[in-house]
Amino acid sequence: MRPALIDTDPGIDDALALLLAWSSPEIQVEAITTVAGNVPLDVATTNVLRLLALRRPTPRPVVAPGAASPLARALTTATRYHGEDGLGDLPDWPSVEPAPASPDAVSVIVDAARRHGRELTLVALGPLTNLALALKEDAAAVRRIGRVVAMGGAVDVPGNVTPTAEFNMHVDPEAAHRVLAAGLPLELVPLDATRQAVLPRAGMRVALARSPGTLAVRIQAFSERAFRIAHGDGSQGMALHDPLAVAVAVDPSLAKWEAMRLAIGPDGETLRASGAPNCRVAKGVESDRFLRLFLDRLCPATSRRSASS
Repeated sequence: MRPALIDTDPGIDDALALLLAWSSPEIQVEAITTVAGNVPLDVATTNVLRLLALRRPTPRPVVAPGAASPLARALTTATRYHGEDGLGDLPDWPSVEPAPASPDAVSVIVDAARRHGRELTLVALGPLTNLALALKEDAAAVRRIGRVVAMGGAVDVPGNVTPTAEFNMHVDPEAAHRVLAAGLPLELVPLDATRQAVLPRAGMRVALARSPGTLAVRIQAFSERAFRIAHGDGSQGMALHDPLAVAVAVDPSLAKWEAMRLAIGPDGETLRASGAPNCRVAKGVESDRFLRLFLDRLCPATSRRSASS
């Protein structure tokens, strides 16, 4: 079991990714840092606390709020897709106590890097602002992280926020540039791969029907908005962008990788460049094997009992 830190901006698919991570015995999620992206920072942090209260993983990870805005520009959110509250605008989430302001995300990332070094897996599911700030704080420590798996980019496929840029990179291209230039062991999971990881609504319903209880009901409820929008856009189901990043952090063999050098354009474009590779990029996915893993772990038996009690 490897120690892991997840940096996230929940978000419907971020929520599903966290649930997958908490049910994956290969990693132990020691900390969750939040960043402004899909929703503002305070909403992202609240959503992590909501999910912790719902799933109750053991041991409970540290929660640390991070950057409330990108490094050099105004925040762009994705509330059209995720809802104003990031989790489908459900009216009946139980109230949660706010996270303490300290420790902050940068301190938690740097501390984890110093303590665990090569053993640490960092999974970034939102804009790379917190990771860029951690590099500014202690680049030497952050470079010792064993694996940095980041969902983001659109290399050889169209973007999802502009014709050429994916959301996470578009929100904070300055941070993405710093991360790609830092010499990290970076594994990028872009739209090239995540668009191959599509979950039909029926698949979700069948899986959750095997897991009756509060957790399954809540997953179904906050996922419905994503399925509805995906079908309205002509898709056959929900693209599991962030869950795929967690899955390849757990099992890299789920993806086919290509080493390449990428540069970041002014709007967050991920552009092939000449020179030595600065990352490896997931270009293909064993979709059936990934979906089986995701659905088997999304709502595990231990959670069914506790969520129903």
